[in-house]
Formats: sequence, structure tokens, C-alpha cells
Amino acid sequence: MGQAFDSPVWGLMRKLYFLLPGTTGKFACGGLWAELKTLKLTQQLCEAEVVTYRQREPEHLFLADLLADLLALPQPDQSVFVVSWGFDVAKLVPQLRSKNVLYHAHSAGYRLKLPADIPIVTVSRNTLGYWGQQAPHSPIYYLPNQISDEFYNQQQPREIDVLVQARKSSTYLMQQLVPALQTRCKVTVVNRYVEDLPGLFNRAKVYLYDSAEYWAMQSVSEGFGLQPLEAMACGVRVFSSVNGGLSDYLDPGFNCDKIAVYSQAYDLQRILAALNHPDPAPVIDLSEYRTAPILERLQVILSEVNSFFDHKAQQPADIAPLDPLRLTQLRGQKLWRKVQKRYLSRS
Repeated sequence: MGQAFDSPVWGLMRKLYFLLPGTTGKFACGGLWAELKTLKLTQQLCEAEVVTYRQREPEHLFLADLLADLLALPQPDQSVFVVSWGFDVAKLVPQLRSKNVLYHAHSAGYRLKLPADIPIVTVSRNTLGYWGQQAPHSPIYYLPNQISDEFYNQQQPREIDVLVQARKSSTYLMQQLVPALQTRCKVTVVNRYVEDLPGLFNRAKVYLYDSAEYWAMQSVSEGFGLQPLEAMACGVRVFSSVNGGLSDYLDPGFNCDKIAVYSQAYDLQRILAALNHPDPAPVIDLSEYRTAPILERLQVILSEVNSFFDHKAQQPADIAPLDPLRLTQLRGQKLWRKVQKRYLSRS
């Protein structure tokens, strides 16, 4: 780590506005909770608050009002707008072109084209690699999602054989595998918000998660997949898909099992074996996902982002973008060099 976490960077970092469509109703989801966790971590280091842009909420600023207020300021605005809601980013960025913008990237595959003056903070190494290719001249960082301290193995009896959360689960999982399991063991399917998720995980022996179909239907990737990791932290045996950000930490055969492998019979065989002959839950090093290391990493990222925006204010970009026109030029130059080489070899 480049620098130790010792004190907040108050006064050094611009204020961060976390842009969200809303925080209640239809906007309540795992991505929202993850973003609000990042906000709370950021507030330990510098000023930060939520700004909504679709749904007005009395306890939060509204983007249109905030932009009007900032426009009236006599001095240049010293703030950063954090965008994260994938399908909205392409619409928000043009509205904020005169501002400092940071993209907090969860899922990949939104077909966004971002200029090099927008730093990107990714929640998984999978997304880090995606943006490393898509935006090779942008500042890019890795900041994993946080596992809250309440997710741990309580070492208590587990009366649920198999736990499944219906949201994001594949058709195969819900319509084939779960019904087959229900005739052989105690299966609990959750299709609602769970207040005490750590308690629920600590009651289960096996957790099933299969999101590949869901994200394929969305045409974007699994950004992180926090719940399988939270389940593992609680000592649950996890059977999961390994798409997108899940590949950051899942290691089939070592700390988890792959779900939806070849046939329903093969899945049943392996899940029932895990129930009938339970091994100790695989040990996984979760330290990088806990609060203190994430705060250390976040402090470094905020410091570097702030320095980048200082530089951007003084220096225009001068590295040629790797866009389709540039690629065509490079391929043409490569072809021309081949033709020249062949001509010279014959002369």
C-alpha cells in the first residue's frame, strides 16, 4: 500500500456528491446498499453526501437544484460528482462535463465511452480488467465492496439445509434444481428483503447462487456478487456461478462449488453429498473486504484522484485515444510496414 491509513484527508479532498436515482422504493437493491456503504466509508475521510436525480427526497439534495446553485458560485466549484448507476451514466456525464466526475464502476458491459479525464474506481478485478482495456488512458483503481463485521460464523446449529434467494436466480435453479431438492432436503427460498441476513446465513448449511442467466439477460456483467461472499464469511458451503466479479474470489473445488454443471443429476449428487457428509466450511481470507483495509485503500485513491483533478485543471490531455479511428490508423500503418518489408526483401 502506498501510504498508511492514519488520519482523514479533510481539507485536502474535494467534496464528493454520490449521484443516485433515488434511495427508496424501486431503487432499493443490492447495488444501492453497496453504494451507500461506500458513501459512509468516504464520510470517514472527507465530506460526502447523496444527491438524487430522478426521485426528489426531502432528506437529500436534488441534482438539478444543486447544479443551479453551483452555477451561481463566484469561484470554480471544488467538488466531485460520483456516478455509478450503469444505465444512467451515459446520460449524466454530458450534464456534468464542466465538473469533476468519478465513475464508481460495479458491472461492466454498458458500452460506455468515457473520456480520459474521468477516473474510474472498480469494485472487482474483473471490472478493473474490463476498464483497463476500454479506457486505457483513464486513472483506474480497485476498491472492493465491504463485508460488514456482522457477517461471521456464529458457530450455531444450522436447521436450513439449502438456502436460495429468488432474485437473480436462473430459471434452471428455480424451476428444476430447487423442486428436485425440495423432495430430498429442507430448502428455504427467500423472495423478500431480509432484515437479518447474517442470522439467516448462519442458519443455513448450503447456499445456492446462479446469476449468469440474469446478467446475460441484462447484457452486462455481475459487478461483484456480495452475497456469496457474505455467506462464505458466515461459514456456509456455497454453490455458485463464477461469472463476472464472482471470479474475483470464488475458486471452485477449493473454496466453493460450481452450480449448474452439466446436468441436474450432477448438481443434486454434489449438493446432497455436501449435506450428508459435511466437511468443515472452506477457509477463505476475507481480510481485504473488511473495513480497515478498504479505508486504507480508499484514502490512497481519494488522494490520487484529488491530485489528478488538480493536474487536469492545468494540463489538457495529449495522449491519442484508442478509438475506432485510431485503431484503423494503427492497423493501416502495420499493414503498410508489412508491405514495405516484403518489397524490400524481394529487391
